[in-house]
Amino acid sequence: MPPWTTANLPNLTGRFAIVTGSNSGLGFETAKQLAGSGASVTLAVRDTVKGRQAAAEMGKGTPGIDVRVGQLDVSDLDSVREFARAWSSEHPGGLDLLINNAGIMATPRRESAQGFEMQLATNHLGHFALTGLLFPALVAAPNSRVVTVSSLAHRMVQGFNFDDPMGAKKYRAWSAYGQSKLANLLFTTEFSRRLELGDYSVGAVAAHPGFSATNLQGASSKMRGNKFEFRLTQLMNRVIAQSSEMGALPILFAATAPGLKNDAYVGPADKWQTRGYPVLVDRNDCAKDLLQARRLWDWSEEITGVTYPF
Repeated sequence: MPPWTTANLPNLTGRFAIVTGSNSGLGFETAKQLAGSGASVTLAVRDTVKGRQAAAEMGKGTPGIDVRVGQLDVSDLDSVREFARAWSSEHPGGLDLLINNAGIMATPRRESAQGFEMQLATNHLGHFALTGLLFPALVAAPNSRVVTVSSLAHRMVQGFNFDDPMGAKKYRAWSAYGQSKLANLLFTTEFSRRLELGDYSVGAVAAHPGFSATNLQGASSKMRGNKFEFRLTQLMNRVIAQSSEMGALPILFAATAPGLKNDAYVGPADKWQTRGYPVLVDRNDCAKDLLQARRLWDWSEEITGVTYPF
């Protein structure tokens, strides 16, 4: 069977999509391809100036595409609530695709507006809340789908640390990142279980880009003042990493491939899941822990104040 590429994207005319963190990198490539296939795409971005620049760049390659910009700081629950309210009021017909892509990687310890550890706030809690607040819009669109972007880094940890989830007692940048990416998979697993129990037509799947050249690696090492790591990541991006266009393929596959079962996980095809065309891939045992997934869900609802209708 030939590999899956953007040539396999279906016609998405009449469908509405939101891609978080879409002014650059994987989010940019994902949004551009969805819009090029006919979808009306909202770039949900923290910096709307950069968002408008990204939308203009997309329009150069494909004139006439429908790309809009919405302000969203996914680490700030107040911003998440306002974005979800505004988008839902402007789109009464519902939401077909939600791509939970925005993320930060291995940053020094910082806190969000609500006092949460920033990586967990951005990579998991904000997207958990956003999906819950947009759930009525997802239900309103037949066969809608939520794609949450995880990472190979979920393998860095051996479970979610409920004793010190915010790293207040002990913080390690890469462990915190791995935990947030594990949370993405546990969220997808429990979301899938609840959707199927409720007999909803909403789909919940996850994807990861393998080792792709984006600005995340360099930005994190710069923030931590690690010049050696910065130079190393720049070299690896040039020599080893695949392009952001290739890295976006698993996300696009997860968003549009027909017949994907809930809780499917998509990544690159090579032995180490670092490079290649998208295929269904496995995750580590911690990410399959159903009890931990349920516990994380309950904790996330409590801490964000966002509850789902099941």
